[in-house]
Amino acid sequence: MGDVKLLGTWNGGYSYRVIWALKLKGIPYEHIEQDLSNKSPLLLQSNPVHKKIPVLIHGGDPIAESVIILQYIEDKWPENPLLPSNPYEKAVARFWVKFADKKRLSIAKVFGSSGEEQEKGLKESLEMLEIIEEHAPGLGQKKFFGGDKIGMVDLTLGLLAHWMGAIEEATGVKIKEAGKFPRLEAWMKNFKEDPVIKENLPEFKDMVAVMKRRRETLLASK
Repeated sequence: MGDVKLLGTWNGGYSYRVIWALKLKGIPYEHIEQDLSNKSPLLLQSNPVHKKIPVLIHGGDPIAESVIILQYIEDKWPENPLLPSNPYEKAVARFWVKFADKKRLSIAKVFGSSGEEQEKGLKESLEMLEIIEEHAPGLGQKKFFGGDKIGMVDLTLGLLAHWMGAIEEATGVKIKEAGKFPRLEAWMKNFKEDPVIKENLPEFKDMVAVMKRRRETLLASK
């Protein structure tokens, strides 16, 4: 199998995409916690372009960017697949993975800004949630996106299930009104109740405390 290491943080949503994938596939790994205010030589060496987490190191070879890492894990360890075997269904899943990864920046904008910029981020976030609620495959019909087992789309959108609420708490801005997205809310509940996910989520109140401090720093720097 080779030596598997993950450079990440205890509260990083993108790190958890990778953690969940490794856990679901039963891949043992070593988690190496990173201090993003004082980036380690290993992180800078492993991801010299973006200098960001997460980074998966397998047999000494580094792979950066959470969605790229998910694809690598799926290709390297095809057991307990995260993507459908049907070519069309696989293509649809990859479309939604790309959509989710691209649109995550809307919620990040709500967190890291104020005033008009934050309002714009909130508008974009609501539009994203509405698109998912209306068009995402399998939502409301099956337990997870496209099936009864967690797949790559679920892992990519997993930030909505836990981190979005923490962002709301840290900013005081309500992104998702209760009852407005019933299919998405049902999925979020199912996702967080899965044993693998439930056992691998950061403590909510600790996340909120860190986010509040981070937000204060971000706004002070503008």
